[in-house]
Amino acid sequence: MSLADYLAKNYLTADSLHGSDRPKKKRKRNKHAEETDGLIIADDDPPDLRSASTTQQKSRRGFGYDDDDDDMGLEATIAASAAAERTARAEEEEDEKPLVVDNDDREDGVLRMESGARAGLQTAAQTAAMVAAQERKHAKDAASMRTRQAKGEEAETIYRDASGRIINVAMKRAEVRKAAEEAAAKEAAEKEALTGDVQRKQKEERRKLMEDAKSMPLARTAEDEELNAELKARERWNDPAAQFLTKPSATSAGAKKMYKGAALPNRYGIRPGHRWDGVDRSNGFEKQWFDARNRRERNEGLAYAWQMDE
Repeated sequence: MSLADYLAKNYLTADSLHGSDRPKKKRKRNKHAEETDGLIIADDDPPDLRSASTTQQKSRRGFGYDDDDDDMGLEATIAASAAAERTARAEEEEDEKPLVVDNDDREDGVLRMESGARAGLQTAAQTAAMVAAQERKHAKDAASMRTRQAKGEEAETIYRDASGRIINVAMKRAEVRKAAEEAAAKEAAEKEALTGDVQRKQKEERRKLMEDAKSMPLARTAEDEELNAELKARERWNDPAAQFLTKPSATSAGAKKMYKGAALPNRYGIRPGHRWDGVDRSNGFEKQWFDARNRRERNEGLAYAWQMDE
């Protein structure tokens, strides 16, 4: 027994089941029902929904058409216009929807989740087809990976930050290298600022010597006048033949005049100028520094000697 037969048997009467033979009364329209005593606000251009059918209905009334047929025609016209309006609105909404682009190799254009599974309800056949497609894709990827490994090609490692954006490793390495170079240049500039004029001059002289060494011969013999002059100008405290040689001039070309008398040593080996009057006006730090250094060396020597005696 179907559902319609069950409902007809238990809930419908015989008259409703077989229909009624009584004639239907025609519904009369009350012309005075539409009249109202309140305020009526009429627009200048009201929407005319019966523009196409009103003229036909008025012409039909003159040829014996009743009011029920006119109402049915009006309702059909309104329903058709409403359906057309809904269809147009649905088309506009469909055009305004964002376009879903499927980048993967899928035969169907349905929406898929991030994992690759089909969104929404699925049948058993659709699920089986999806599983088979995923297995084929995994097998294809594995075969491609084996091919790259056989050729010696490794997949490039992709690094991402906390937000998921791809990090350009080469650019990051260049930035780190540039920062290290800037730090080294800054440190060199700070060291250069701590040195004095004498240290800068000596550094410049060493640089010039290195530049001149490029054009010098590899073997320098006793006939090298420049080397001989340099060795003669060098002072040695234990040189017995120094008194037989001509003493070097106190000043050299382009250098300042130096003090010819005795002067206390200092850590930097800087000699006083020719205008010094021989009076030590320092606070004695240089003398204490040399004394402390000599004391430490003497103590180390004594400690080593005592250890050897024991």
